[in-house]
Amino acid sequence: MKDALVVVAALVVMEPFAALTHRFVMHGFGMGWHRSHHEPPRARFEANDLFPVTFAAATILVLVIGVYAGGPAVLVPIGIGVTAYGAAYLLVHEVIIHRRVRVVPVPDRVGRCLREAHNVHHLFARAPYGFLAPVVPAELRRRAAARGVDHTRRGVSEVEAAEAAEAPTP
Repeated sequence: MKDALVVVAALVVMEPFAALTHRFVMHGFGMGWHRSHHEPPRARFEANDLFPVTFAAATILVLVIGVYAGGPAVLVPIGIGVTAYGAAYLLVHEVIIHRRVRVVPVPDRVGRCLREAHNVHHLFARAPYGFLAPVVPAELRRRAAARGVDHTRRGVSEVEAAEAAEAPTP
């Protein structure tokens, strides 16, 4: 039972951790990789895809230490919770929001609020930074609506995002 609670706790804690990582790493020193995600897609894979690969490698290392290297036993349920978050991220971000992976047809209404919140982020290159539970600041939602911008599309370039962020609100 204790291990199950640790798995759930790790999964839940990953959302604020991912939001902080998105804000301060991906939109900070990691923007070199992340920029590809804010531009129109040019290829099946983009530099930004290196982030989940890196995070998966770190999680595998945690699991290996917990299982094989005599590390603290708590590392295994933590690794399982982080892996569950990664699977949820794949489903929500890649399948529902961006539709990059088309394993099953997803009705538009299923991910509409997630898609809209994520694309407000793409429009302004600001909040929301969360992946599974994004909170869109009311001001950004109003600014997107006031511009009449279709914030449900992917691929707002950094230039468009900067212009939108700097443009006066009508």
